[in-house]
Amino acid sequence: MFQFRLDGSTGVPPYLQIVQQVRQGLLLGYLHPGDQLPTVKDVVSHLAINPNTVVKAYRQLENDGLVSARPGQGTFVTGSVEPVAAGPYAKLRRSLEQWVREAYDAGLDDEMVTAMFATIRHELRAEGVA
Repeated sequence: MFQFRLDGSTGVPPYLQIVQQVRQGLLLGYLHPGDQLPTVKDVVSHLAINPNTVVKAYRQLENDGLVSARPGQGTFVTGSVEPVAAGPYAKLRRSLEQWVREAYDAGLDDEMVTAMFATIRHELRAEGVA
């Protein structure tokens, strides 16, 4: 079953992290229409967060047309996003994984890796590449 994780160092509110993870799960093919998301109770016990945070995330996903709550049954994926093609994704993932390993080996921490990645994305967008 799909499990959420939270990163308190990102500055992104927990409910948005949950929303982003569902979107990423759909994008990368980890989630598909018909899949059940963890119950609010399960997420709360796993992440030790307020139930209202999970409810807010699931409500946002429902408003976005990506999930549907079924009373007494749970929350199910009903929408989709265009997934990344498996071949290019696998090659890019291996390349990115190698880069991240090299960054850690060079002494960068999570915050530095994230900042560098964000900076490169911003610069490429400014150049009109992305």
